[in-house]
Amino acid sequence: MRKERGSQPLCLWHVSPNAMRLSRLLRMSRRDTLLAGMSAALAGSIGVAVAQDQQPSDQRSSNTEDLPVEEFMALSRRLTDRAELDQRIGDALCAGIVHGNAARAEQIHALHDLLTKGNFASASEFAHAAETQDKAYKDVVHEIMTGWYRGVADGKVVVYRSALMFDITKDAVYPKTYASGGPFYWTAKPPEVAVPTGQPAMSPSKFVVEPT
Repeated sequence: MRKERGSQPLCLWHVSPNAMRLSRLLRMSRRDTLLAGMSAALAGSIGVAVAQDQQPSDQRSSNTEDLPVEEFMALSRRLTDRAELDQRIGDALCAGIVHGNAARAEQIHALHDLLTKGNFASASEFAHAAETQDKAYKDVVHEIMTGWYRGVADGKVVVYRSALMFDITKDAVYPKTYASGGPFYWTAKPPEVAVPTGQPAMSPSKFVVEPT
């Protein structure tokens, strides 16, 4: 059975004090080397993770710069007859529409040129002129309007509560939620709504039943 004297190993009982100090220093040196190696490996892994996180962000910002966002927002303001729209929602809708169909970017450019060269007093006038110039622009107009009013682009929900379809009736109808207008709010008389008198600006579209 091995014995120890003063917490020193048996092999060091008959060696000089200098040898004992050297042995202790060597043990500390090996431990420090191991700790330094572990620290370097950890720092390296963190650096790789940070680089991986930053790369997609840089790519996303680069992709956003390539999108016709400003032209998309100008078209959106004209088509919705609104002076102000949420820029963040517009960025997401534009990205979704272009992602779903790469040709939409050039079509947005062309529609913006039509908008700037003409003098359109309303969304109806502009939509009618767009379809007259190119039948394909009708689908672009539909996608822009669907994005803003339903909050959907490229088949994905981009925004829900801030979709414009809820803004139109926000004084009477709440978005689907468990926290609505208080107890028995549905028993109150809804506000009067004027009968619409506008006429369709574009030709009828094929009725599509969406899956539920």
